[in-house]
Amino acid sequence: MGFVAMVVLDTCALLWWTLDPDRLSGEAQKACEQIYDKGAYISSISIWEIGIKIEKKSLNIGEDIQSYMRRLLLLGSLEIVPVDETIWLKNLALEWEHNDPVDRTIVATAMSLDVPIITKDDSIRNFYQKIIW
Repeated sequence: MGFVAMVVLDTCALLWWTLDPDRLSGEAQKACEQIYDKGAYISSISIWEIGIKIEKKSLNIGEDIQSYMRRLLLLGSLEIVPVDETIWLKNLALEWEHNDPVDRTIVATAMSLDVPIITKDDSIRNFYQKIIW
C-alpha cells in the first residue's frame, strides 16, 4: 500500500505550517499537528510557486528553494504529488471560472485524492467543498 495522507496543503498553508504556524486558524493548526502522524500531500506545483516567488523577490523565506525543499523532505510526513496528465486533465475539466493555474492544480490534486485542502484562500473555499480552515 502506498502513502495515504489526510489532507492537501495549499501553498499558503504549507508556508505557514512550516514557517509561521500562528498564521493558521485554530482548526488548520489542529489538522497540521496531525501531519506528523497521518501525513499530508502537497502538489509539486506549490514548490514551483514558492520558487518563482523567491526568484521574483516577492517572497522571502530566509533560504533558497533548494534548502526549503530539503527541509520539507526531512519531515518525512509529506508526499509531493507530481502534476501528471491525470491531474492536468482534472484541472482542465473543473467547472470553475477561476483562472489561477496553481489553485486549479491544487484543487484537482485534492479531488483526485479525495481529501480536504487546508487553505485560507477564499476562491478555493468557495469552490471546493472539503476545506479545513
